[in-house]
Amino acid sequence: MSKHDYYTILGITRDATEKELKKAYRLKARQYHPDLNPDLEDAEAMFKLTAEAYEVLTDTARRAIYDEFGHSGLEDFRHGVKSTAGAGFETVEDIFAQFN
Repeated sequence: MSKHDYYTILGITRDATEKELKKAYRLKARQYHPDLNPDLEDAEAMFKLTAEAYEVLTDTARRAIYDEFGHSGLEDFRHGVKSTAGAGFETVEDIFAQFN
């Protein structure tokens, strides 16, 4: 399954407030809840995707990473890897230490 945009899944804009995010999640969760929609073939998958989007976007740190790096940034976040933008170096000394 390809990665979908979390904002699109919830039907909100990138500048949505916490209140708007919560409201959108509740509507989508009800729309896709498997128990409420037994005839909807992909209800369970969409319900899980909706929950995943909500989980990421309500976490300030994860939302910032997602906004900047997308799904690949979240993979790095899960594995405890720093952004590849700095290649893991904190200071110039760290860079030179790799050559010694």
